[in-house]
Amino acid sequence: MSDVEYDRLFKELQELELKYPEFKSPDSPTNKVGGAAEKKFSQHKHKERLYSLDNTYSYYDLEQWYDRLQKNYALTKPPELVCELKIDGLAISLNYENSNFVLGATRGDGVVGENITNNLKTIKAIPHKIPAEIMSLEVRGEVFMPVDVFEQLNESQKVNNAKVFANPRNAAAGSLRQLDSEITRERKLSMFAYYGRIDSNELDIKSHFEMLEFLKTQGFNVNPHFKVCKNVDEAIKYCKIWDNKRKTLNYATDGVVIKVNSFDLQKEMGFTARAPRWATAYKFPPEEVSTIVEDIEVNVGRTGAVTPVAVLQPVSVSGSTVQRATLHNFDEIKRLKINIGDRVLIKKAAEIIPKVICVTEHANEVAIPYSPPEFCPSCGAKLIPVEGEVNLYCPNKYSCPEQLKAKIEYWTSKDCMDIDGLGGNIVSQLVDSGLVNTVADLYKLTVDDLKKLNLVAEKSSQNLFGSIQASKNPTLSRFINALGIKHVGKEMSEALANKFLTLDSLKQADLEDLVDIDGCGEKIALSILDFFSDSYNNDILNDLKSHGVIPQTVENNKVSQLLDGMTFVITGTLSDTRDKFSAIIKANGGKTSSAVSKNTSYVLAGENPGSKYDKAQALGVKIISENDFRQMIGS
Repeated sequence: MSDVEYDRLFKELQELELKYPEFKSPDSPTNKVGGAAEKKFSQHKHKERLYSLDNTYSYYDLEQWYDRLQKNYALTKPPELVCELKIDGLAISLNYENSNFVLGATRGDGVVGENITNNLKTIKAIPHKIPAEIMSLEVRGEVFMPVDVFEQLNESQKVNNAKVFANPRNAAAGSLRQLDSEITRERKLSMFAYYGRIDSNELDIKSHFEMLEFLKTQGFNVNPHFKVCKNVDEAIKYCKIWDNKRKTLNYATDGVVIKVNSFDLQKEMGFTARAPRWATAYKFPPEEVSTIVEDIEVNVGRTGAVTPVAVLQPVSVSGSTVQRATLHNFDEIKRLKINIGDRVLIKKAAEIIPKVICVTEHANEVAIPYSPPEFCPSCGAKLIPVEGEVNLYCPNKYSCPEQLKAKIEYWTSKDCMDIDGLGGNIVSQLVDSGLVNTVADLYKLTVDDLKKLNLVAEKSSQNLFGSIQASKNPTLSRFINALGIKHVGKEMSEALANKFLTLDSLKQADLEDLVDIDGCGEKIALSILDFFSDSYNNDILNDLKSHGVIPQTVENNKVSQLLDGMTFVITGTLSDTRDKFSAIIKANGGKTSSAVSKNTSYVLAGENPGSKYDKAQALGVKIISENDFRQMIGS
């Protein structure tokens, strides 16, 4: 039913319960509200492991998977399959005892997840009590955020200068892990159930199809588009239909899950180390959409690099509206022969960042080619090329407003000083008003200064002031990263911090000291030396120090040499943040990298691993699960 109809009935129920409290049921929908904030999520060990799924990306691969099943298990007839849409959300497990919902948890690493029962109780699609009298039932499903709710949430986040979510899946994951379940309730999440397990199986359910039908009778929200297919050919037809039809849905789906229907066959086929043999996921190819380039704008980054961006006629791609797409650099514009007014194909790289693929129709075959700008659109300085690079640069690195805004936004970001609430809108106001001219000026701001800004209420200004003050003692690696030294990113910042231990030691380093660090070539070393020899940068560092911004001294946190000489690439969703796993790897003597190469020792893959997983397979790099990794380090 619609939200309007639901809300009307909800209000009517509230009134009836007030009038006749003796008839109020313990599992009433009116009890599905947020409670007090939890201090932290406790861990929950699943009764049975929640496995990942192997992926196929072509119909040929799907046929090969089906043929292997028949051959390996000597099946006398083709096994029946069930096809379901693969919902792009967060996997959860719901536990019912004596027909009552008692505990809900995230997938985690498949063995141990987070107990988020209170948050799950706020979701309308999850029943608190089921009609069947069952001693023990586990239901698994995917929590998701409807597309229209996602778009409304992002609009609200923009107005409040809060974090804007990249896609509905990220929004659902963030909403489900809120410490205050009232926030989860407000986010209007939903869930599709796709699996049920009854410990004693007293109902004698013999197939996946029968289980889905049973879950429907118990009040669970089962996706209505599942279908029983006699063979793989029918499954492929289902995939082809939904590759286009999915665009009409109000939730994100990135493929089709195909399962052997018979529970007896599932039991016989069993599992590999990471996935069931009796199921696979067919992933839809990245969605490509046609639209028109209405304008080409240029952005000025924190290093002065000027980047072209296509302003597009709004179009829906992979469940969200896209109005801008990166063009990378001016050589890319020339290569693609793009001009304003052209019709182009766009897609989301890795389902997140919109990019222009090609021109499908020129607005005018004799149009004058697009010319890069000569002057910085922010400060008017003449743009300059840099030898060996494709970008043009604004040389006015000390007073170009857009460079300054970008530097401050980078300074406040999660991997740097992590100042919560200081988004682009507020940064622009601070710079435009003259309150902030360097990152050090952030620490001179008062609550009264912040109150003067648009859209910052009194409470928000106090919170923002508190966030700025709380960032004064970052780890050394975060501080180095926040400085924005050219060619020095997060990984190199960590390497520098671990080598020199203090900022003063790093400032005194020479070329030989720097190139001795693994991965720090002469180009990076010279950039570091250039940064610390600049009097303007040193003035800012001194100003920061005078305001109490002092990075922590690094202590030796190495606990073992178990992973010495090994390089890991982390991909997919794990039971904790990638930063946490990266820290564990380094504490045990290993290294991490952001890209897979032939020199990579292992790819640590979580749920929905993406292109790095595929590249590892292509290069023959060993792929391990989180469980494998835990065994490797003995924890």
